[in-house]
Amino acid sequence: MEDIFKIGKKEFKSRFILGSGKFDLNLIEACVKEAGAQIITMALRRVNESKSVNILNYIPKDVTILPNTSGARNANEAIRIARLSRELTGESFVKLEVIDDSKFLFPNNYETLKATETLANEGFKVFAYMYPDLGIARSLQNAGVTAIMPLASPIGSNQGLVMKEMIKILINEIDTPIIVDAGIGKPSQACEAMEMGCAAVMANTAIATAKDIKLMARAFKNAIIAGRDGYLAGFGNVRNRANASSPLTGFLRD
Repeated sequence: MEDIFKIGKKEFKSRFILGSGKFDLNLIEACVKEAGAQIITMALRRVNESKSVNILNYIPKDVTILPNTSGARNANEAIRIARLSRELTGESFVKLEVIDDSKFLFPNNYETLKATETLANEGFKVFAYMYPDLGIARSLQNAGVTAIMPLASPIGSNQGLVMKEMIKILINEIDTPIIVDAGIGKPSQACEAMEMGCAAVMANTAIATAKDIKLMARAFKNAIIAGRDGYLAGFGNVRNRANASSPLTGFLRD
């Protein structure tokens, strides 16, 4: 059976969500092809960086755009940006980012929840970027969030799954898809997130800062597929002692 990633009424074969924040515009289309990503995030403020540059022109038509509310410092600003993005793109998907901490760039969970309650009621499919917290995650789920996106570690840090144990709790306790976001620095970390049971992985900096962007994008694609396949296959038990893989008979004797 084909493994389909379903969000709302949309279905995707890829579980790799590609960020566009640090990409050269000319490389976006090629990286999407190398990574196989079918969803790409986009900050509304980057749609028209100049009269001659429109980021939408570099994203293949069959790729779903996930506008984000980057730059919003509270719920009201995020709601306004989300409404503008729907007017611009016609897309109800929105990655909700509310960040009022300029040093660590941690999301404000309470403002995120307030914005989610409003946007979900207006028909948005909200992907909520959040600091891993079970209580807030449950409230987001009750508010009608489409996907929960806990940070793995600070944005752009490449530190990896620092919040791994908290993310595991969310995966085990929340029915809404968990998409790990921010801080994933290596393909192996993306693979581990998928082995844990994450529905998808979003990456940007790790690819954008690689010496070979195309090769790194491909490595992330393969790592995510491997992690997902391993999760679906089911892992064997971990034991505290050796367990012979061959029968303990027929040993040579002195």
